[in-house]
Amino acid sequence: MLEDVGIKDVADVGGKNASLGEMLHSLSAEGVRVPGGFALTASAYREFIVANNMAPKLARILAGKNGSDSNWRDIGSEIRALILSGKFPDETAAQIRSFYRELAERSGEEEPAVAVRSSATAEDLPDASFAGQQETFLNVRGEQQLVDACLRCYASLFTDRAISYRQIMHYGQLEVALSVGVQLMVRSDVGAAGVMFSIDTETGFPRAAVISANWGLGETVVLGMVNPDKYGVFKPLLDTEAFSPVIEKTLGSKTRKLTYPASGGAGTLMVDSSDAERASFCLDDAEIVQLGRWAIQIENHYGRPMDMEWAKDGVSGELFIVQARPETVQARKSGTVMSTHRLTEEGPLLAEGAAVGDSIASGTACVIKSAADIGSFVDGSVLVAEQTDPDWVPVMKRAKAIVTDRGGATSHAAIVSRELGITAVVGTSNATSTIADGQAITVSCADGDTGHVYEGLLGSAQDDVDLGEMPATRTEVMLNLASPSEAFKWWRLPAKGIGLARMEFVINDMIQVHPMALAHPERVTDPAEQSRIKELTRGFENPADYFVHTLARGLAKLAAPFYPAPAVVRFSDFKTNEYAHLVGGSAFEDEESNPMIGFRGASRYYDPRYKDGFELECRAIQRLRNYCGFSNVIVMVPFCRTLGEADRVLAVMADNGLVRGRDGLKVYMMCEVPANVVLAEKFAAKFDGFSIGSNDLTQLVLGVDRDSAALAPLFDERDEAVMDMIGAAVAAAHAAGIHIGICGQGPSNHPDFAQFLVAAGIDSISLNPDSFLRTVPTIAAAEAVMKHDMVGTTLPGR
Repeated sequence: MLEDVGIKDVADVGGKNASLGEMLHSLSAEGVRVPGGFALTASAYREFIVANNMAPKLARILAGKNGSDSNWRDIGSEIRALILSGKFPDETAAQIRSFYRELAERSGEEEPAVAVRSSATAEDLPDASFAGQQETFLNVRGEQQLVDACLRCYASLFTDRAISYRQIMHYGQLEVALSVGVQLMVRSDVGAAGVMFSIDTETGFPRAAVISANWGLGETVVLGMVNPDKYGVFKPLLDTEAFSPVIEKTLGSKTRKLTYPASGGAGTLMVDSSDAERASFCLDDAEIVQLGRWAIQIENHYGRPMDMEWAKDGVSGELFIVQARPETVQARKSGTVMSTHRLTEEGPLLAEGAAVGDSIASGTACVIKSAADIGSFVDGSVLVAEQTDPDWVPVMKRAKAIVTDRGGATSHAAIVSRELGITAVVGTSNATSTIADGQAITVSCADGDTGHVYEGLLGSAQDDVDLGEMPATRTEVMLNLASPSEAFKWWRLPAKGIGLARMEFVINDMIQVHPMALAHPERVTDPAEQSRIKELTRGFENPADYFVHTLARGLAKLAAPFYPAPAVVRFSDFKTNEYAHLVGGSAFEDEESNPMIGFRGASRYYDPRYKDGFELECRAIQRLRNYCGFSNVIVMVPFCRTLGEADRVLAVMADNGLVRGRDGLKVYMMCEVPANVVLAEKFAAKFDGFSIGSNDLTQLVLGVDRDSAALAPLFDERDEAVMDMIGAAVAAAHAAGIHIGICGQGPSNHPDFAQFLVAAGIDSISLNPDSFLRTVPTIAAAEAVMKHDMVGTTLPGR
């Protein structure tokens, strides 16, 4: 039985079965549920080959390989026919039937449904997953059906895709033997199932688990047949029962599901999902957290990142782990060298979906809409297909890049693309319709979780930096982040936290709806906007919850990469014209002649025209800190013009549960209005820290509209008046004993400005990610000069 084997038995039962047995006898006591079963050993496979005198015949058939991939299909077909013509030795057949009867006794069913899975002896190894290369047969019932399914598993050792994959990974075709795993089925046919990684699959961020889910049996997710739900959970906060650190929850279209036949017989049936299923998440937060905790237990047990399959029993409501294997891509990457990719040209967007990897590739599109047309693929082109299941591996390896209509970031197609090092964008929904065969395209995965396909052969660049050579600085160097989808991309940088997380970017990119339109949807009268709001908020009890939960999760992804280092989240700072462009925004915004110095920042938060929207922002911060557990989040008030306004904003925050000092909550203020500097001592008494916004401060000190092209030559934060203001703000903050940093564009754009800030004694400098690597050495050099000039003293303000 499976519980009698473990990871030491890979040579006997293959990686898949060995792992299942390992979890059954080592992790079941810790609460990880794994369905029971039994395994046919690799020795049984070899005995089958000997008993049917197949070895010389296999060697003869494989000797017919002609040096190209063209005849693998014929070879595979001939070998499979040979194996299917064989028979199990009587003793082996009797053991299969006996173990099946034991499973029947355990389950209490006369003919329990079982999954029959192939487990090759070279499978699920640290350097190659072999995911999906052999067959799995689901909902097998009865002794004879089980014997037949085991025989078909043997034959699947020589599917076209398995032969091709072994060739790619340099495994000998006859070096691999096959074990068969027989496992009691979880009733996910009326529940849900999917895939989970204990590491972020695209960036290698080790502190996040990523989960994909669809209704019904999990093969639809594994094989990339649907666009599944995607969930993310932050592992370090799972130790505390009070927290639910779900940092991503994206609703997939989930158009189809694999279930049992309505007749109740054996086998599976693909059906359309119901409207209610498409509009609902497969898992709730508690279930996501439970899977995340199991991911940690399994990862800790094996001592390495893991790739797992899970299933939810729709009858009992219980979750199960049904497979676990080593993650094979990120584990091989260097931890010190960081490579970033960027487009240097722009082009029309053709499609977007889930990014696989972080690179960029260009080429000519080869659109293949049916597996029957695989032979028409042109080597070196970009494969564009509805889906790329394991049968497509022979052409995948010859593709410049891959784009699919269906499939999630944890699908089999995505896994193999990563292993092959091929840029891929999956789950676009429409690529085969929007991309023409023969069209020149660029596939970019350089923008975080979302991959883009552009028209044209666009230029790109790659930057490689050895992080081990980055100099240390006394000044805290932090990051400015706006996009949650890109947050994990930068986790390897030696940043001291997030100096500015822009809430308005999360609202614009993820929520897309004006906060007041969600607080008061009845005031939106445009039918198209009403429909759009209904579409975006499906799956939530009310529109306000959609805003609060989505914003909290987006900000959590920004706060996670450097946790527990501080993450400074600025409340929304849209201008009226920017708010008006959000869905439903026109119903709540008046036109202003100069929005840059109009109704923005702090002035909105206590005003009846936006106060209810600000309440949703506060609720999101509460959820982020108290429900998700990100106590490292500091909130920041932008564009606070007067001391009275500061008091009013702090009072509204307190009314909504955000009390400065309670539960360690710190409140910063953007220092960007000249009044903030003139009255810095008094503002410092109301806040825990300042962050200089050099863009707005320069605008208001010099009287230069930062959006004016005509005045652009005058806009310079290095102007003497602006630098005097910044120096005064730093001195005042230090005199008051509070932190002061800078989060404006200046240090990112001008090395000499960064040098000035170091000389002024600034506590922290927050940089844009793309300028971090080039600016840190400048800061370190400036500190070295100061240390030389000030022997025996400390840096100013320290």
